[in-house]
Amino acid sequence: MKVWPGQPYPLGAVFDGSGTNFSLFSEIAQRVELCLFDREGTEECIDLPEVTGYCWHGYLPGIEPGRRYGFRVHGPWEPARGHRCNPSKLLLDPYAKAIDGQVQWNEAVFPYLFDRGPWTLNDSNSAPFVPKGVVHQPHFDWSGDRRLQLPWYETVIYETHVKGITARHPEIPEELRGTYAGLAQAAVIDYLQRLGITAIELMPVHFFIHDKHLVDQGLRNYWGYNSIGYFAPQNEYATDKRPAGAVVEFKQMVKTLHQAGMEVILDVVYNHTAEGNHLGPTFSFKGSTMPIITALRMILNITWITPAPVTV
Repeated sequence: MKVWPGQPYPLGAVFDGSGTNFSLFSEIAQRVELCLFDREGTEECIDLPEVTGYCWHGYLPGIEPGRRYGFRVHGPWEPARGHRCNPSKLLLDPYAKAIDGQVQWNEAVFPYLFDRGPWTLNDSNSAPFVPKGVVHQPHFDWSGDRRLQLPWYETVIYETHVKGITARHPEIPEELRGTYAGLAQAAVIDYLQRLGITAIELMPVHFFIHDKHLVDQGLRNYWGYNSIGYFAPQNEYATDKRPAGAVVEFKQMVKTLHQAGMEVILDVVYNHTAEGNHLGPTFSFKGSTMPIITALRMILNITWITPAPVTV
């Protein structure tokens, strides 16, 4: 497959109508492979040809929205220094705008061998067990939409959970309960308007993982404070289960709430990720950069996200 040098920014996967530019930030990588997956799950890996300011990038003509992808980063394995490069681990793009799938808890998703401790190298392929990024369609009909930007002294915030507010709501169609589309239903909006709400604050909707210790007990991470994809909406809250379907549904929810006179605030937590501590799995940051604080600094400094809640 032909790959051109492309551009270092914006980071992530950006479709321009003819192809997609991919860019991944890594201070310690010696080589980065872009791994593309077809509908059957067959993997094709291509070296990203250029490096600009620690951003590894390349442009592939013909790669369209819906294509799943990840990265494999070659570099030092020095856990004592926080370096855990391991090309056997498929890494989720930190800047993915859409994510498909959920983790399957297999020893292969961990960087070390259980019976030999956290300093050993686990070279089992993690690709069959981890979620993938999805090239998303960036175009959406925002016509008629605008940021409300109400002054704080006029703001009345209602904090809620996407699933919780609609899961048992008798006026929401059963197939829409617990989803972004359900939250945008007239029954919910009418209720909030009667309360005088001007802004709805959503508990984490960034893509998160269900912790292994919960899954082992047949439980789930209901609250979502275990993010791994800060730019992608949680796919389990979408009625549209197609790859990247959650993105369109989320945007439509925001547009509908804006039309009803309500801002949307996103609850964001940066003090930990789904990769946990040194005993945690390798999903994204841990295998591509230096210790997690560097990765979080990279997100905070380069993008529009701030440490405070984000209003959209």
